[in-house]
Amino acid sequence: METLNTFLEHPTFLKIAKLVLWIVVIVASISFLRKVLKKRIADLAIRYKAQKGVEIIGYVLIALLILISFTVKNLEDYTIIIGLFTAGITFTLQELILSIAGSFYIFFVRVYKPGDRIEINGIKGDVIDIDSIYTTLMEMGEWVSSDNYSGRIVKISNAFVFKGPIKNYSMDFPFVWDELNILITYESDLELAKKIVQEQAELLLADYTEKSTAKWEEMVERYYIEDSKLAPSIAINLTDNWVAINLRYITDYKRRRATKHELLELIQREIKATQGTVSFASTTLQLLKIPEVDVQLKK
Repeated sequence: METLNTFLEHPTFLKIAKLVLWIVVIVASISFLRKVLKKRIADLAIRYKAQKGVEIIGYVLIALLILISFTVKNLEDYTIIIGLFTAGITFTLQELILSIAGSFYIFFVRVYKPGDRIEINGIKGDVIDIDSIYTTLMEMGEWVSSDNYSGRIVKISNAFVFKGPIKNYSMDFPFVWDELNILITYESDLELAKKIVQEQAELLLADYTEKSTAKWEEMVERYYIEDSKLAPSIAINLTDNWVAINLRYITDYKRRRATKHELLELIQREIKATQGTVSFASTTLQLLKIPEVDVQLKK
């Protein structure tokens, strides 16, 4: 019995017992917080990230306790070790820490969400997944023209939300302005050409104009932004070779390429129906004859 009492009163045993007790408390706290988060947070993605964050913090605390329990003897030493350890962890894992902080920033500030089309760090694509470290994009562009998928899946560190601008094509206002230039000859009937372009644009884009108006009114109320014209509009530009009719219009951010194609088809068909009253302009170079070249060589 005396041996048992001596063992129980030994400083090493007491230190280990305190360490085990603290570990049990931390593990129990992690379990409790996970249950609370499960009940309080309805969004599955946010709940998952929050639970993971609690686990990571808990495990770091356990590792810290184990380290200081066997390396320090008094509170002053604890403070020094904690300071050095924190500085080392921060320096070594700064990118990881920024990424985890970025994931919380993304979810709670709603910078973007899965399904949004964004451009970040010079990479454009649709967000298909967000985890605690990376944002995964289905890439667009690169060697592929217009807003088409390249087929590559790109993972970007969440830390980039703190390092540069984020261009979101769909948040709050899921429409974009685009422009189309129709080039006609100086001999064409300009007024008729303008009428054709305006009418075809209004016919095709009426639905987009109506839907975007409601969204734009919300934008004007929410942000410090001036009101803007959403209906299709045209402007004329005169060049040395042709008259350029510039059409500015609004469309769904996912249908920019398709909308431009449909507009060109409608306008081309109507201009063709004028039977030459309106003609498309082009630069044509005709080589009719190669001049004779007489070369004389001196002896």
